[in-house]
Amino acid sequence: MAETAADHRFDVIAIGNAIVDVMAPATDDEIARLGLAKGGMTLVDADRAAALYAAMGPAREISGGSAANTLAGLAALGASCAFIGQVADDQFGRVFAHDIRAGKIAFDTAARAGDPPTAQCLIFVTPDGQRTMNTFLGASQFLPAAALDETLIAAARVLYLEGYLWDPEEPRAAMRKAIAAARAAGTQVAFTLSDAFVISRHGDDFRALIADGMIDILFANEHELAALTGKADFHDGMAALSNVPTLVVTRGELGAHARHGTDEAHVPAQPIAKVVDTTGAGDLFAAGFLHGHVRGLSLSESLTLGAICAAEVISHYGARPEADLKALTGLA
Repeated sequence: MAETAADHRFDVIAIGNAIVDVMAPATDDEIARLGLAKGGMTLVDADRAAALYAAMGPAREISGGSAANTLAGLAALGASCAFIGQVADDQFGRVFAHDIRAGKIAFDTAARAGDPPTAQCLIFVTPDGQRTMNTFLGASQFLPAAALDETLIAAARVLYLEGYLWDPEEPRAAMRKAIAAARAAGTQVAFTLSDAFVISRHGDDFRALIADGMIDILFANEHELAALTGKADFHDGMAALSNVPTLVVTRGELGAHARHGTDEAHVPAQPIAKVVDTTGAGDLFAAGFLHGHVRGLSLSESLTLGAICAAEVISHYGARPEADLKALTGLA
């Protein structure tokens, strides 16, 4: 596992989508009237996002995005964190910046002038608990390589990259530059595959990064593992990535596995009374694991931290922790 070093300013610095989640209650009739696909996630353009926001009732706004959610979990556990992501100079951009800084996460990426607006995920929650999501990726897709502070990357133990952001051209170039800066500085590179559809588009890139030794820690769920390796059997998939120094794979209710060199570990899923909303489960699992990793805990101990954090976030609506993660994990 990772060694600690006194001169590291940050435990983890992450690059990801800077999205504001906007959640509001809605009736089934409103869902139908707005022409939404109940329970689904739909990508929308700026005009559609503005119209849906105007149609919403009283809403709760909180900064989101996969990597930012992971940092929120890490910060709640007591880790020192920084985030790089693109917002616009608008209301939602200010909401995102305030929210993430209020969570004690450093965020200094300059806001982008003009269109498109800050990314938003407009979430309509019906009385049965279904979340109907409408995502406008906006300014988050235009993070330039020039926005990177290489001294900031060098000041972190781990650089954590969000696979979702590999899709747009500008952030992809920024992340390649960040990987190069991390390798030069001795900062470990962690990568989360995010979704099978990302692998279907960019799997060759990811496999090349792995083959070239650019990734130190790889996070995947079992479906993403199969998509990346072409192996239907979980254990065959793990074996196919033997050149990844640290591999972490989640399997939902079957728990999680990790391998570091010849060391392997498995932990069961944490028992909870009721699964309410699985959004953010992988993000918070990564938070727990990385917190253990940067503190030099064993694979099993780090997996357990991840499982506890994931169980907390799926016990309520929303992708950010609500309980005291330090207390839950025994770190208080």
